[in-house]
Amino acid sequence: MAERGRPRHPRLSRERVIAAATALADEKGGAGVTMRAVAGRLGVEAMSLYNHVANREALLDGMVDAVFAEIDLPDPASDWRSAVRDRAASARAALRRHPWAVGLLDSRTDPGPATLRHHDTVLGVLRSQGFSVGLAVRAVSLIDSYVYGFVMQELSLPFTDRESLAEVAGGILDGPLAESHPHLAEVIAAQALAEDYDPDEDFAFGLSLILGALGPDEAPAADGRGDGDDRR
Repeated sequence: MAERGRPRHPRLSRERVIAAATALADEKGGAGVTMRAVAGRLGVEAMSLYNHVANREALLDGMVDAVFAEIDLPDPASDWRSAVRDRAASARAALRRHPWAVGLLDSRTDPGPATLRHHDTVLGVLRSQGFSVGLAVRAVSLIDSYVYGFVMQELSLPFTDRESLAEVAGGILDGPLAESHPHLAEVIAAQALAEDYDPDEDFAFGLSLILGALGPDEAPAADGRGDGDDRR
């Protein structure tokens, strides 16, 4: 029974610890996640966390798995391009919510159930529609490199909304750089400051180029897996 006058905290669990650590990382970055900091957010002693996660690495494993759980799984029944396009958009959205995760998603040596389910499902969609093992792996690597790189570029830009974008771009157009770098000025005026500019369209454009260049090795066999040479 709680002592009179002391606040009551919900029972500690692994899920609560992971959720608190994820929220902390969203605010302060991955480096800000320590056992002591997570315990402080939960209002408990740091030692109590070790009943639920073995150490900080296990904490990071759980955080990464939680991010993978937020990414929509592709529908195995969908055309592979539609499935991969939807999954890429969902991954981008998840990484924008959790910027600290961009460099961690594929770094864990002890992946969790959501991580394993995610990768297995994505590979399964490609394999079921004629991709060899080798080409499926290359396709996933290429698409993920594009998604991660696009998000990293978005997060590194020196503005967060249209107002701050206009301020940065206006400073360039109003200065001497507009004359010495006319093509850059042209792009800023025609695209960055355009009222209808949509970064989602830029993302979709690049992804469409990648998906247009990819294709299965063969038509899927009757069992849905294909029986040709697994070129690597």
